[in-house]
Amino acid sequence: MAKVKLSKDGSSINFVQTESIPTSLKKFRRSPEIEDFYRFVYENLLQREAFEIVNKIYLTRKKAEAEAKKIARAEKRALKASEKKANEKKSKAKTKAKKK
Repeated sequence: MAKVKLSKDGSSINFVQTESIPTSLKKFRRSPEIEDFYRFVYENLLQREAFEIVNKIYLTRKKAEAEAKKIARAEKRALKASEKKANEKKSKAKTKAKKK
């Protein structure tokens, strides 16, 4: 029973999916859908194209992760700066209160 179906004109691919989602990476790699996908890529000599697609996805995710980290660091610096200003205001208010 073929779980990967290529349309007659070759314009689309249909994968038959199961309802259960593997819980671990090892189980994911051995899931029927992934095995069928690997088999489809190998049998149709699509290794280079598959690599390019996966690599593009990887680079896109890596770039998004780097940008998210950069934003998080900037927010953390801004929070520290605002806390520092608030502490300076409190200390100035205390010294003014002591002088009176």
